[in-house]
Amino acid sequence: MKASGAAALPKIVVPRAAKKRRRRNQRRYRLPTQAIKKLVTSARWLSLALLSVCIWAFVMVGQDESFYLTSIPVTGNKTISSSDVVSKSGLAGIHIFGADPNDAAAQIKQIPGVISATVVLEWPNKVDIQIAEDSPIALWEQNGKSYWINESGLLIQSRSESADLLVIKAEVDEPVEEQAYVAQEVLVGALKLRNLRPNIDRLYFKPGIGLSYQDGRGWRAYFGSGPDMEQKLVVYETIVEDLLSRAVTPAYISVRNQAKPYYMANGN
Repeated sequence: MKASGAAALPKIVVPRAAKKRRRRNQRRYRLPTQAIKKLVTSARWLSLALLSVCIWAFVMVGQDESFYLTSIPVTGNKTISSSDVVSKSGLAGIHIFGADPNDAAAQIKQIPGVISATVVLEWPNKVDIQIAEDSPIALWEQNGKSYWINESGLLIQSRSESADLLVIKAEVDEPVEEQAYVAQEVLVGALKLRNLRPNIDRLYFKPGIGLSYQDGRGWRAYFGSGPDMEQKLVVYETIVEDLLSRAVTPAYISVRNQAKPYYMANGN
């Protein structure tokens, strides 16, 4: 018997045209890696990626409570409370990105008595406020209320006791208007009298008459206004000396016009 063997398969010959077509199809479906690399590394895509990162960072910072202004120290204030300064600044509780130090300082300067304000922001949530207050030089009383007088004569609502200040009581019934000023000739005259007679702690003012003083010996003395208080005091003391030497007690003495002084005696 003859042993049976495996029959040899015929060799398949692929035509050249088919090989070319196959290579062409492989090239057609090959991933465009070079184009993708160029696209990914292009400036536009890098900018977009950077923008996305920035947006994400802003969102995260905006949601982080550690970037909100919660503790705001105030320095330089003597009579104005820190809470009033912080409230006027508008900074309490806002995000540091929304804080405008220049605007806050401008708002603080609107507080009566504040002459300067500085606001400094520090990352991430620190803010320092420094102010300077106007110092009162006298106290004005009118219609049951007290006001400080600054050097320019502006009336400011008093905020604390001022025992050492000269008091000027306005003998009028009208309330003080907003942004009211004391006339300079009145303020200058009052301070001049206080300087010449330190024992004077209270003066009175009446429109059309000026400043007056209740003499401790029992009468009212009228001095008007202006800087010439030294000459008026000399005339006043001369009249007092003459009256007392004659045992005359005046009801009042007026030296508003030092060239034409006059008095009224009690009982007249």
